[in-house]
Amino acid sequence: MAFLVREFDPNKDCKAVEDVERRCEVGPAGKMSLFTNLLGDPICRIRHSPPYLMLVAEMEVEGERKIVGMVRGCIKTISCGRRSSNDDGEDDSTKIMTSIYAKVASILGLRVCPSHRRIGIGLALVKKMETWFIHNGAEYSYIATTNDNQASLNLFLLKCNYSKFRTPSMLVRPVYAHRVKIPDRVAIFKLDHLEAESLYRARFSATEFFPHDIDRILGNKLNLGTYVAMPTGSWPSSGRFLANPPKSWAVLSIWNCKESFTLEVKGASRTLQWITKATRTADRLLPFLGIPSVPRLFEPFGFHFLYGLGGEGPEAGRLMEALCAHAHNMAKEMGCAVVATEVASHEPLRLAIPHWKRLSCEEDVWCVKRLAEGHGDGPAGDWTCSQPGFSIFVDPREV
Repeated sequence: MAFLVREFDPNKDCKAVEDVERRCEVGPAGKMSLFTNLLGDPICRIRHSPPYLMLVAEMEVEGERKIVGMVRGCIKTISCGRRSSNDDGEDDSTKIMTSIYAKVASILGLRVCPSHRRIGIGLALVKKMETWFIHNGAEYSYIATTNDNQASLNLFLLKCNYSKFRTPSMLVRPVYAHRVKIPDRVAIFKLDHLEAESLYRARFSATEFFPHDIDRILGNKLNLGTYVAMPTGSWPSSGRFLANPPKSWAVLSIWNCKESFTLEVKGASRTLQWITKATRTADRLLPFLGIPSVPRLFEPFGFHFLYGLGGEGPEAGRLMEALCAHAHNMAKEMGCAVVATEVASHEPLRLAIPHWKRLSCEEDVWCVKRLAEGHGDGPAGDWTCSQPGFSIFVDPREV
């Protein structure tokens, strides 16, 4: 069956792309799955990460040309580790560690209509996207999928020569009908964009996947702010956090995905839907009990994404828990159903992040491929062979 891969045309393809998106579940077929509503903006997941490209696959179906698949991709400069400022054998005490950046491409939202799978459409879309990546100087390409999405893993690992690279966890917490109590003796402050940028560049720039254009993320209209938590009374007298940070602190930023797209869970039994409705009713009528209710996930819902999580000191875990409670309460006020974040499997603060195991994905799979064999190994060597660090920086623009 012949098909054509071409660039997305926003003037005529929006409706058809939305239709394909509505028919493609995210998750294993036959189980509860997520479906996406793009709110009329098919490039919402890449438009904030220039340069970007969206491709569609088109073929003749019942006598007319129809879109049966699509893929999105973007290119950015991110951290892939760090190196010493002097590698000449001098005393280690004189060495300064600096970040190593690489031009990395990301493949997002690969979709093929269920009725047109297994005829090479997905492979053709990926290959055409990789050609664009290479033409624009990308050194690596990566894709995120779930560990039970065998079709996606087979495509990228077996047919496209990607390799498993990192296995972070997607942690999801429902937004209850009641507010969550913030722990005692914790003060939470909102940083302005310049303070937040300075903090992230100073403390996180060597973290894998840290975006070089962090200023664009923090200044984006979808960013709801960067918040720091510390023990009450420990805000530095100078008023400058970086100049004299307290012994313990934690930080996170909040991204409003609700304004870009909504999700919907399908495939749930009537019994499960009735149970979740009962929890909401009880929580609404008896908020003082703090019942952990399940929001309306079986109709379109929005969510907030937490990113840039980190902290230091003996109380960092308790302070992170306070920030997550603050983020939950913000999401409740803005009508979101869940709060989500993604962290490395060995992230030190992972245990302090409240989440529901049933809604979360304990092992996401990030696959990577080296594109620029001819560019040499560079100071970082081959990044695909590097060992994982304790943390990763998840770009909210690609959620």
